[in-house]
Amino acid sequence: MKSALLLTTVLATALLGGCAQQPKSLYYWEGYQQQVYQRFENTTGTEEQIAALEASAQKARAADRTLPPGFHAHLGMLYAEIGKPDQVRQQFETEKALFPESAQYMDFLMRNMAK
Repeated sequence: MKSALLLTTVLATALLGGCAQQPKSLYYWEGYQQQVYQRFENTTGTEEQIAALEASAQKARAADRTLPPGFHAHLGMLYAEIGKPDQVRQQFETEKALFPESAQYMDFLMRNMAK
């Protein structure tokens, strides 16, 4: 009798645990990690990566989600490669606003960009 009760309790716990939803991620990661990896592997061009990241940013805004730390900095570095300083500054300023701990590094990058 005790073993039947124990077995029922274990099965009920397993079933209820399986129904639990995964917690929602704090940040919208879709596409970002893949783009960073492709950047290091040089498997896609700069403009192609910019387009993919901009599309990911639009999806995040549509879903009212926050982009992860480094997203705007990475996008800004890509814009620097194709010579668009206004977009670089905009992305770095956005990174600073969203993640104040990055301010020193973003300022450093902007100072070096000006040289």
